[in-house]
Amino acid sequence: MALTKKPLLEVSKLCAFYGAAQVLFDISFFLRQGEVLALVGPNGAGKSSTLRSIVSWIDRWEGEIRFKGQSLKSLPSHEIAALGIALVPEDRRIFTSLTVAENLELGRQVLKAGRRGPMPAQASGRQAWDLDAVLTLFPALGSMLRRPAGQMSGGEQQMLTIARALMGQPLLLLLDEPSEGVAPKIVESMAQAILAMKQAGQSILLSEQNSYFCDAIADRQLRLLQGSLC
Repeated sequence: MALTKKPLLEVSKLCAFYGAAQVLFDISFFLRQGEVLALVGPNGAGKSSTLRSIVSWIDRWEGEIRFKGQSLKSLPSHEIAALGIALVPEDRRIFTSLTVAENLELGRQVLKAGRRGPMPAQASGRQAWDLDAVLTLFPALGSMLRRPAGQMSGGEQQMLTIARALMGQPLLLLLDEPSEGVAPKIVESMAQAILAMKQAGQSILLSEQNSYFCDAIADRQLRLLQGSLC
C-alpha cells in the first residue's frame, strides 16, 4: 500500500527521564501512515524509552509528540490508547490464567471502551482486525484458543500479545523488541505477519536489536545509541 505524504506521528526534540536520569536526548523523527519504521540499536540505546514516551509510560518527557496533528503532551495513557495507539511491551503482559481466546477478547474490549458512539473501523481509519483476521496472521493461535495463556511458549505469547493489540484496531502499533528471546521459526512467522499487516496498511513503529529482522520488514530504519539518534 502506498504511503501518505503527511506524517501520522511526529516526534520533535524528545527528551525523556526516569526520575532525575535523562535517557533520551533531542530525538526527532516522523512516521507516515502505512509505514513500518524500525528504531534499531543495542540494549540501553533508548528504543524502548522512545516507545514508552509516546504512550506516556515514562516518568517525564519534554519536547513534542504529535499524532494525527494532535499533541500528546499531558494526555494520560488511556486517552492515548483511545486515539488509536497500541503498545506491545517487551514483557508482554498477558493474563496467564485466561485462555488465548479470552486474552484476545480483552483486546477487542479496548476498542469498545475507547469509542464514543458508533464508529466503524473503516470510517475512523483503523484497520478491521477481527478474530478471523488475526488468526489468519497468526494461524498457530487458532488451535490454542482454549489453552491458558500461561501454558504457551515465549514465542507463542509474543504472537498472542501482538494479536491482542490488533484486536483493538489501532491506527499505530508499537512493538517493543518483538523478536527478543523468540525461537527463529516464530521470528520468521512474525516477520511474515508484519509484512501482511503492512500490505493491509497498518502503521507500525518497532524497536529492535535484530537488524536482520528489520531488514526484512521495515521501510526505514533509524539507529539509536546512548539515547540519541546516530
